[in-house]
Amino acid sequence: MSSSTPLSAHCAAEADDPLVLTQEQATALLANAPWQRFAVLGDSIAAGTGDPSPGYAPTGWADRVAAHLTSVNPTLTYRNTGRIGATSGQVIDRQLAEIVDFAPDLVHLSCGGNDLFTAGGDIDRVHKNLSTILTALAATGAQLSIFTVADVWSVERMAPMRAMRPQMIAFNEVVRAVAAEFDAVLTEFWNHPLRSRPGLMSADLIHFTTSGHAVVAGEVVRSLASVIDRP
Repeated sequence: MSSSTPLSAHCAAEADDPLVLTQEQATALLANAPWQRFAVLGDSIAAGTGDPSPGYAPTGWADRVAAHLTSVNPTLTYRNTGRIGATSGQVIDRQLAEIVDFAPDLVHLSCGGNDLFTAGGDIDRVHKNLSTILTALAATGAQLSIFTVADVWSVERMAPMRAMRPQMIAFNEVVRAVAAEFDAVLTEFWNHPLRSRPGLMSADLIHFTTSGHAVVAGEVVRSLASVIDRP
């Protein structure tokens, strides 16, 4: 791939994608990672939902991160309770206790967006619920991780979903606030160059395709690497 190709351009395969980490690159970044029990909870983003992309492994971002972590710590245990359509309240009711019982030392939370897709979605309630979840997760002693959503609504194909942009701006402000409050690793996607790539969005215009998941995994690995103690 030419070095002059914009980072937002479509790539034919993940091996040519400058935003996708190779296994070797991820292993180097995660060297000395202490985590042995990795958990992910939340909605369809947590679950890795998305249409397949030609040339990219059909793997969600969290499964990719788990694989990278396993390359460093082969005995890593991984649990993902993400469910399509889960609201933040449902995560509290149906997933949180299982993850707390799992006793993770690294845990990523992805939920709240579905709360705002319904009429009358309450951003204050989302904030309260995310705080409730992160309070319980922080009590396990785990390293917390969270990310913002990307601003994909400027692309013409996303016009049918553009009315959601103000809610997602507000949602990201909540994510940033709780990340700061609970000392979570924050991966920032709002202005990421990925957002305008052709072929990024699945047919439902909600989820990234697996090419997007590949990039998300790399960015999460980079964020996690920033908090690893080096000898």
